[in-house]
Amino acid sequence: MAEIQTPRGSISHVRRGNGSVTVEFRFNRGFGREMSSRFSRAQKFVDSEVLRLCDPRVPFRTGMLKKSGILGTVVGSGLVRYNASHARKNYYENGGNGIEGKNRGGKRGKLWFEDMKKENLPDIIKGARKIIRQR
Repeated sequence: MAEIQTPRGSISHVRRGNGSVTVEFRFNRGFGREMSSRFSRAQKFVDSEVLRLCDPRVPFRTGMLKKSGILGTVVGSGLVRYNASHARKNYYENGGNGIEGKNRGGKRGKLWFEDMKKENLPDIIKGARKIIRQR
């Protein structure tokens, strides 16, 4: 009898004298539920990191644009949304000193998500993988 063990379960097979083979698949109970939980935690991590790391890049005058990201996002949904009426215009057109306010700290301006990804995407992926691989 040979057996292969995996996190999802095991496969065993028996070769009989007459050449026939019997194979049995046994799935670990709770594997799907556990993995779904890990994926959910990883998505919450990714959404939270996107908001946190975009924060110093979002144009800031009154703080409403920044707050609209917090209020417009359901952490864990996979959709980070800045829902202020002027969010789209700022995202594509803000040069850092115009539409929503001054470029405080040198990073604030248009395309804040794209700029954040250039610097932080590998670390976000690493963190999500770590959550998914936990045992």
